[in-house]
Amino acid sequence: MTDNNINKLCSVLTDIRKKVPLVQCITNHVTINDCANILLAYGASPAMCEAYDEVFDFVKIAQALYINLGTLNKEQEASVILAAESAKIHNIPVILDPVACAAIPRKINVINRIFQVGKVDVIKGNIGEINFLAGKSSNVKGVDSLDNSEGALDSCKILAQKYNCIVAATGENDFITDGKSSAIINNNTPMLTKITGAGCMLGALCGAAAGCSEDKFIATTSAILSMNIAAEEAFKEAKAPGSFRIKLIDYIYDLTEDKLRKGGKIIWQ
Repeated sequence: MTDNNINKLCSVLTDIRKKVPLVQCITNHVTINDCANILLAYGASPAMCEAYDEVFDFVKIAQALYINLGTLNKEQEASVILAAESAKIHNIPVILDPVACAAIPRKINVINRIFQVGKVDVIKGNIGEINFLAGKSSNVKGVDSLDNSEGALDSCKILAQKYNCIVAATGENDFITDGKSSAIINNNTPMLTKITGAGCMLGALCGAAAGCSEDKFIATTSAILSMNIAAEEAFKEAKAPGSFRIKLIDYIYDLTEDKLRKGGKIIWQ
């Protein structure tokens, strides 16, 4: 890592804890509690505001909007579109998690509508989802990706250039790009695949980081590295999914700049 990128990446964590960004989450109902708790542990303020009659005005006071399409019902669909429109009007960063877009065709219609009325700053998905959105073949099982890392960075770059945003593809390795500069994170643990909502929690963390930084590429990289380092630490202590899930939130809370600086395994391109 270059010294400049290290310093900027680490400072995102400090900024989150100083500024306590309000992150509005319209997320799936399976993991809503986990998203709220990990945001609190990270230093942010979660708001799980998704009611159609409230979202437009709530976006105005938030520092970031996290949209997760995992359990999309009709009211949520209307709410995410309205919230995305409000975020564009009020210049609030938006993180889009296109959960199951490769498995459920309806999700693509919603994603297209979000881009029609709003502006997305970060797309964060698993490798299968990102490959699919980039127009490549993808191998998925419901919400889970079965794709390996081959070609993942290229898919991210295609999407980043198409939508002029940051794109992150998560898997055994994580790939983040703005279409020009890229980062590959090699921190990870397979235990993240044994709990529900690891990707959803990560998307929420990306929202907190984006809400505190003008540099969304560095912010997204910082959030993903934070999740992975905390997961590695949690796995050292908890070898089974139930205890790992609890320890993951504990180690997010215990993160420091020094842990990010010493533990990060990042290739910058």
